[in-house]
Amino acid sequence: MRVVLAEDLFLLRDGLVRMLTAFGFEISAAVETGPELTRALAESEPDIAVVDVRLPPTHTDEGLQCALAARRARPGLPVLVLSQHVEQLYARELLADGTGGIGYLLKDRVFDAEQFIDAVRRVAAGGTAMDPQVIQQLLARRSAEDRPLRRLTPREREVLELMAQGRSNAGIAAQLVVTERAVAKHTSNIFAKLGLEVSDDDNRRVLAVLAHLDQDR
Repeated sequence: MRVVLAEDLFLLRDGLVRMLTAFGFEISAAVETGPELTRALAESEPDIAVVDVRLPPTHTDEGLQCALAARRARPGLPVLVLSQHVEQLYARELLADGTGGIGYLLKDRVFDAEQFIDAVRRVAAGGTAMDPQVIQQLLARRSAEDRPLRRLTPREREVLELMAQGRSNAGIAAQLVVTERAVAKHTSNIFAKLGLEVSDDDNRRVLAVLAHLDQDR
């Protein structure tokens, strides 16, 4: 599996290269600036791009903007964003086209190699890997102005957060120590209250929920 990596801090970039290589990934490019990332994404056609949001020369949003441009040129290109902070604007831009293969992780909340590698593999396969804090902030932003979200029960909100992280009904049931049947009932209620089409496809329902959270009303 070919990876393009963009991270401006040498030690972190080198560490990520070593980790990914150790788990069998092929690093087609490891770059530190926005222009380098643009060239690497165009030339190497990776299976996934792992990018920091802020890259030289301006240290604003080069990483994400390069990745978004690459996704426009190659729809569905899997992108896993690494950031120091929950930046809602960037998360919303990443989710805006409604396709799979997306992730947003916070650097200081990646606690071990297995967690990170699992996220890379999941996104590369077309899935979703969203840090819970990102989901919580998107939920908080919508809750103040979105009447359907305010109608969710506390348990339904717990299920919604876990669903938006990409967990299956079985995974949610294990986390909440309830039956899968109970989770299925909660997810059905959630989709009904949010006016979304029910889906058994894990990634499709994640994207449906995130698309709802991204709406400006």
